[in-house]
Amino acid sequence: MFNAPWLCARCFVRSAGRIGSNPRLFLQRRGLKTDSLGLSPALLARARSLTNEHSTLSSHLAEVFDAKLAKRVGELAPIASTLKEWENANSSISELLSLLDDPDTDAELRSLAVEDLESSKVTLPAIADNLKKALIPRHPFADLPCLLEIRPGAGGDEAGLFAFEVLRMYIAFCSRRGFRYSLIKQEVADGPAQDRLSEAVLEIDADGAYDVLRTESGVHRVQRVPATEAKGRTHTSAVSVMILPSFPDSGSGLDSSLNFEDPNSDYYVDPQEVRTEKMRAGGAGGQHVNKTESAIRLTHIPTGTVVSMQDSRSQHANRKKAWQILRARLAEARREAREQELVKLRRGAMGGVSRMGRGDKIRTYNYGQNRCTDHRSGLTIHNLDSILDGGEGLETVMDSVRTWLVEREVEAMAAEESVQDKEGPRAQPR
Repeated sequence: MFNAPWLCARCFVRSAGRIGSNPRLFLQRRGLKTDSLGLSPALLARARSLTNEHSTLSSHLAEVFDAKLAKRVGELAPIASTLKEWENANSSISELLSLLDDPDTDAELRSLAVEDLESSKVTLPAIADNLKKALIPRHPFADLPCLLEIRPGAGGDEAGLFAFEVLRMYIAFCSRRGFRYSLIKQEVADGPAQDRLSEAVLEIDADGAYDVLRTESGVHRVQRVPATEAKGRTHTSAVSVMILPSFPDSGSGLDSSLNFEDPNSDYYVDPQEVRTEKMRAGGAGGQHVNKTESAIRLTHIPTGTVVSMQDSRSQHANRKKAWQILRARLAEARREAREQELVKLRRGAMGGVSRMGRGDKIRTYNYGQNRCTDHRSGLTIHNLDSILDGGEGLETVMDSVRTWLVEREVEAMAAEESVQDKEGPRAQPR
């Protein structure tokens, strides 16, 4: 029954003496909680409700197969299994506490029970954390490839130079992770500085790449002495990074809610609302430039979103890439709008809640101090090369942000569930 190592008779006597007449007080002094270990009643209620749904749908699925039901059952399975593990562990703890509360329990059993309970300090909190993560709804774009957009912000030539370094950082990261990637757009600004990037779009063609890289959206700030600085002064510049979902050429293989070819989908783009303009390509390119109208500019009239593409000599290829980027930008904007609706609903529950978006400063790269600080998780790493080379340092920072995101989601979810318990059920935003 017990996992504790065998104890000598002398240890039994010492343990029994330390436990005294109040075993729960003894355990609390040893750092072991005997309550829900960080799981609020609201989160437990949500987990049990979803587990009941999993049981009901599984029974129905055993009789008649339905693809949508099967997908939902698969989504709920981790919650059901983790909750069962958590409840089994709590049941075992209750039995051990009953032994300790029983005055007839001999010294040997008391000592073994205490040792087994102390091991729960490690196992039960880990199960509780897994349950919290399982309760967080999966991001709708989590399984998709992604587009990574990079644009220089404030800082002039220095911002354009750092934008190139950020691009190289993510290319190196993709190479290390084995992600297929291609540079579908790269524009260099005119000026005296070489490698001054004005815009780049990197397509990362790997399932789940969006979920891996979505922590990178925001403003990346750099503090360093530019090569063009004669007096050795440190300059501050900024680069904007956006992670967008990359949809396949055809929407037929996607979930119905993500099928951009379905007019009923949230991510459908009506071609009648998009103005297409053909232009002559500009910049370097020999005789091709200004000879043929291969460049394409798409304008989504309702939102004013504009995408231009001239990287290929083929008008058809430029049109295809432009539509890919336009569709991705509109999908991300619509998803952000959904999240903002949820934020408004949660403000009353949490007394004010914010989310970091594309205009927020998320990270600082300080060359003089050889450090990188993420302003969301608070993590600082004093090994800038490991970050800029797309190595383990960057992985560590991204992991810390994912943990931070989970904690924020759990807090918001618990607060929202508490409000619903008081006010009754209400419709959730789509």
